[in-house]
Amino acid sequence: MNLPLTLPEPPQTRESPGPWWRDAVIYQVYVRSFADGNGDGVGDLLGIRTRLPYLRDLGVDALWITPFYASPMADGGYDVADYRAVDPTLGTLGDIDALVREAHALGLRVIVDIVPNHTSDHHAWFREALAAAPGDAARERYMFRDGRGRDGELPPNDWESVFGGPAWTRLPDGSWYLHLFAPEQPDLNWHHPEVRAEFLDILAFWLNLGVDGFRIDVAHGMFKEPTLADIGHDRQISLLGTQALPYFDRDEVHEIYREWRALLDTYPGDRVAVAEAWVPDAGRLALYLRPDELHQAFNFHYLGTDWSAPAFRAVVDDSLAAVADVGAPATWVLSNHDVQRHVTRYGGGTRGQARARAAVLLTLALPGSAYLYQGEELGLPEVTDLPDEVLQDPQWERSGHTDRGRDGCRVPIPWDGAEAPFGFGPPGSRHSWLPVPADWRELSVRAQWDRPGSMLELYREALRLRRDLPGLGGGTLRWIDAPHGCLAFERGAEFVCVVNFGDAPVTIPSYGRQLLAGAPLVAAEAGGVVLPANTAVWWGRTAK
Repeated sequence: MNLPLTLPEPPQTRESPGPWWRDAVIYQVYVRSFADGNGDGVGDLLGIRTRLPYLRDLGVDALWITPFYASPMADGGYDVADYRAVDPTLGTLGDIDALVREAHALGLRVIVDIVPNHTSDHHAWFREALAAAPGDAARERYMFRDGRGRDGELPPNDWESVFGGPAWTRLPDGSWYLHLFAPEQPDLNWHHPEVRAEFLDILAFWLNLGVDGFRIDVAHGMFKEPTLADIGHDRQISLLGTQALPYFDRDEVHEIYREWRALLDTYPGDRVAVAEAWVPDAGRLALYLRPDELHQAFNFHYLGTDWSAPAFRAVVDDSLAAVADVGAPATWVLSNHDVQRHVTRYGGGTRGQARARAAVLLTLALPGSAYLYQGEELGLPEVTDLPDEVLQDPQWERSGHTDRGRDGCRVPIPWDGAEAPFGFGPPGSRHSWLPVPADWRELSVRAQWDRPGSMLELYREALRLRRDLPGLGGGTLRWIDAPHGCLAFERGAEFVCVVNFGDAPVTIPSYGRQLLAGAPLVAAEAGGVVLPANTAVWWGRTAK
């Protein structure tokens, strides 16, 4: 690895009274941007394998890997052509088998993506459908419809793609097919029994290979409003940010997840299913987490919360209350491959970095499970100045070059060296599929490793403490009094977290032994300590 890693043997595992996933810290690997093992400029499975010791030493419990399946890459692999094959640009079935085995040997679990709402237009089913005549049974696995208008020249309804433009594409034979994302991603018809059976078989294929679970892409999708009624352009635009649209989050989807849960429960090792479900509120999200459905769901309400003490207290309370009703753990996430990196979202520059440091201490102190997005432990900002000609997100083209898409949070992460792409590939490689900013030299893993005060060292120490302290992970929290603009809570009798969301320092009591802080604290003249602006601190509370 050429990095100064400390690799303890045997792997340390967190002792937990329940299934591992209830309080796990899971690290998201966006395959194309994590590490390039063969020097072609694109991240791959071999690259992940070479960096597994880094993830172990960082202190996470599991990694979630974005799609590596055979795909023409119209949407970065979320357009799957074959769910049981690895794309040649990313590796082989042997590579993913070796990756799972090597991760397990290091004490890491492996979660893989599954994409059930749509396939690629290169999928064998869709090619069969295109070769068939209108009305043929081969088309019933997808959402084919006749058009409106005198000659069927208008789409079946006014639905719009999440990526921009109409959600329907017309074929030369006059038929239209639905794609809620890119035209290269035709939506499946989940009322069709073959579709349901096929995905159960796909899940079993990967469970038999040894994966520990699945992250379900667009888990709120799959079933559509049956009458295909018009929505109205203005209403669609107003709802798109939350994806609370009539073709999402329909009750029928829960039938599928009960079938999937029954399958997962037949395998040993606490296999897990995690929903990517954009729904209107925490109550709707909890429906996916009933005891006979999925185990976890991403908490996008937390991710989208404005930086303020009242807002974060409200979202934490709502989240914990919602999952308590169904006996599920809460999850906490600050960034992922679909949203602006939170250093930038929190204001960028010095302020954004400070808030990001405070946010991770808050997040890792909350009850439940946490998800980290690759590179956030380095404090990477959003890359907002990528040249137009390198953009690859379909949102860029579909929006008529008005929405630059998600490439800015997918720039390869820097590992080592003085020149871009900073060790992204093997020695001597100088190419990456998206350019890496030159000023990320100081943000690389090498530059931050064992450097006191770096973002990476803050994450490493926070993860170590979270693993070692009995009050963290699962359980409950209790809010305690805090100055205006701050939040304070205790986990058990011996741990306190205090977060200053304001832009001015505040004086707080000293709760005992300072364990970790986002910035140095100093003693206050009248007693207590001064907590800097946009800073969090962990205390080992003195037992009474």
